[in-house]
Amino acid sequence: MSESTLRMLTRYNRWANRLIFDAVAALPDGESLKPRQTVFGNIVHTLSHSYVVGAIFQAHLEGREHGFSSRNFSEPMPLAQLKTMQEKIDDWYIAYSNALTPQDEEELVPFKFIGGGEGAMTRSEMVLHVVNHTTYHRGFIADMFCQIPLKAPVTDLPVYLREQRAARALSS
Repeated sequence: MSESTLRMLTRYNRWANRLIFDAVAALPDGESLKPRQTVFGNIVHTLSHSYVVGAIFQAHLEGREHGFSSRNFSEPMPLAQLKTMQEKIDDWYIAYSNALTPQDEEELVPFKFIGGGEGAMTRSEMVLHVVNHTTYHRGFIADMFCQIPLKAPVTDLPVYLREQRAARALSS
């Protein structure tokens, strides 16, 4: 995967996460924590799962222990706190992708899965996984918006690219 693609994907991920967090913050009281028929039980706990997986892979990339014994916090945390944490880790992934050399991208990094067993992925595969995983769970959140019923923000990659190109054209 090219450096520019990884850089674009980490920026896309931050953009889409901001849209989702802003939309969740604007929901009517109680909707973000309302129990729903979904894997993580509610919107905020789904957001926290995406954050935790990003933090786990950040630790793998940094070659340190992550300290998690599961792929989520035991209880949903306040949305504002989680948003701050997500913004920080999104910025970390952008800076990380900026610093990767082509050789770094292909370095195989061994790790242990939380559920047990050994794994290994290249650095670029790990970054791609984090972006892909977060995109997947934003889809769960969009479904929960439909259950309210409200329209979720559009966080598709083509929309991000269109907005970025329009912004560049305006600044030219």
